[in-house]
Amino acid sequence: MSYQRLAYDDAATASEMTSDCHAVEAALHLPQRRTAAEVATSAVLEPAPSIRFEDQPREVRKRSIEVSEAAARLASALHLHLN
Repeated sequence: MSYQRLAYDDAATASEMTSDCHAVEAALHLPQRRTAAEVATSAVLEPAPSIRFEDQPREVRKRSIEVSEAAARLASALHLHLN
């Protein structure tokens, strides 16, 4: 027992894992990844967001949360004392 596998040892080489990732991307029909230069180029071409008051939404509705009767009964049966 001279060999001890460390937790951070890889089961495959980096090139094998890279080819596995490319195969998964192709099988899942994922969009092609863009390079950092492509991301920066598209960010430069987009217009800056407006900081004018008129362009901001006036009223933002809050999401409503509905609690069913069964959930309310379960919560009341827990008898939690949060002091």
